[in-house]
Amino acid sequence: MARRAGRLTLDWFRPSVEVEIKADGSPVTEADRAAELLLRRELAERHPGDAVVGEEMGASGGGTGRTWFIDPIDGTQSFVRGVPLFATLLALEDVHGPAAGVIYLPALDETVAAGRGTGCFLNGRPAEVSGRSSLEGSVLCTSGYDLIPEDAAARLHRSPLTLRGWGDAYGYALVAAGRVEAMYDPVVNPWDIAPMAVIVPEAGGVFTDCSGAPGFRSGTGLATNGRLHSEVLEIVAGRGGK
Repeated sequence: MARRAGRLTLDWFRPSVEVEIKADGSPVTEADRAAELLLRRELAERHPGDAVVGEEMGASGGGTGRTWFIDPIDGTQSFVRGVPLFATLLALEDVHGPAAGVIYLPALDETVAAGRGTGCFLNGRPAEVSGRSSLEGSVLCTSGYDLIPEDAAARLHRSPLTLRGWGDAYGYALVAAGRVEAMYDPVVNPWDIAPMAVIVPEAGGVFTDCSGAPGFRSGTGLATNGRLHSEVLEIVAGRGGK
């Protein structure tokens, strides 16, 4: 489902795509709406009665104990500029917590997917986090440096971490595939990171919010290879974590 929705967005993938600005100041395109509608229709057919929470169309349904989270285009800023680092996200939460998650990168044709207890896979092959255990030489990604609090930014710049802007869902895909060691989101919505709550742990890493607590609803996100989680958390939050 995520791959079909992601491929649909490529019909609009060009720098001249028409952009609207939502009330929160973020961009939205016809592609966002078309992809979310496709996913909602398929979910209604396959899993009637399940709740659905999507970035563009809000919340609907419920009563089965299962909730789907949709972000039709995560990284719309990239999408509208013709930058291929955007993703279609789909996640499932059940009564036991995060159950499944998919990051599909349509312009790269890469899929990172995981199910609780079944492992994490990149294009169908097992994926696992980096084995680095030192901050020196490790890479941290983030979605926007303008969103990072000044004190956290200062600590990051003093740290031995290499900082890169390969952000949004792409940064989490890089962590899960072992290509970078950490991804930091100081401001984020649940649909932006719901898949990461199962993808990162199944790849052998750790995913928390920026207080060190598990979950994806607090408005922040931090994914690491696990070995560096406490150290990275101390840098971004100013103290050690769980």
